[in-house]
Amino acid sequence: MIEPRANEVFLGHPGAVSALYGAATSGRLHHGWLISGPAGIGKATLAFRFARWLLAGGTAPDLSIPAGNPIAARIAAGTHPDLFTVERRINAKTDKMQSEIVINTVQEACRFMRLTPAEGGWRVVVIDGAEDLNLNAANALLKILEEPPARAILLLVTSAPGRLLPTLRSRCRALPMTGLGDAELATLVAHYAPDLAPSSLSRYIELAEGSIGAILAMASEDGVLIFDLVDQALAAPVPPALAQKIAETVTRATDGIDRFEIFFALLRRALAAATRAAARAGKGSLAGRVAVWQELGRIEREVLLLNLDKRAAVIVALSQLHGT
Repeated sequence: MIEPRANEVFLGHPGAVSALYGAATSGRLHHGWLISGPAGIGKATLAFRFARWLLAGGTAPDLSIPAGNPIAARIAAGTHPDLFTVERRINAKTDKMQSEIVINTVQEACRFMRLTPAEGGWRVVVIDGAEDLNLNAANALLKILEEPPARAILLLVTSAPGRLLPTLRSRCRALPMTGLGDAELATLVAHYAPDLAPSSLSRYIELAEGSIGAILAMASEDGVLIFDLVDQALAAPVPPALAQKIAETVTRATDGIDRFEIFFALLRRALAAATRAAARAGKGSLAGRVAVWQELGRIEREVLLLNLDKRAAVIVALSQLHGT
């Protein structure tokens, strides 16, 4: 899927679009925005769309800019002097992805915001994955929000706003977003994955919970492979030998792709769908299923935040599914 900074295709979320447009055209644009909602629904795409519109001096209510505008190409390439992106980076010492957004990155962003806009308009900082801010980084960000520079705007994108400092949330205007509708998902799939079989699309939409990102992950080569493993895991208790095989497949990096997050996302979505189906059919207590769903989320978060053993985490997760 195309990177959010380069993605000019955007559907849905009229309330969020209207809020940003209204604030910008009223002359009272808030200095900090907290764009939140489920993963894969277009939050980062909207943040960069608004940045593109703002830096291009846009006027369209849908936050689009004319095709061929050179600012779009510069933003896509990461070369626009008035846009700064904050996210987890590769650690130069270990050559591995950082588990959190560190203070040095945020301090760079704060220095950037205090500079005069290079092209006379705005300075925009997009923090993609704001829930990954560590405590020191969050406190550094809080200082710039308490005394925001003129003509500078901060867009925090997060799928887990509850993990941000309450004081940080309170300094931003909340812009919550929800999942896309089925028709919007189908339109986006036709654009991004036109060869996807209709039979697969209906199942993916059911599991996606409004997330186009989830559908494209499921439809990818790795997604199809992992989907089969998820089905095996949910069908019956997983014997140790199969658990070892699934864990090895999920955690083996291929072409630089780490399947761990894809596996947990699909596993939790499939479990949620099964729970909803059981609820509709009135089959037994749902408390156990919900508790397992929550536990899988906890396992994934701790592994990613603390750099724990992913292989062991997959085996533990599989044991939780059927209480083994």
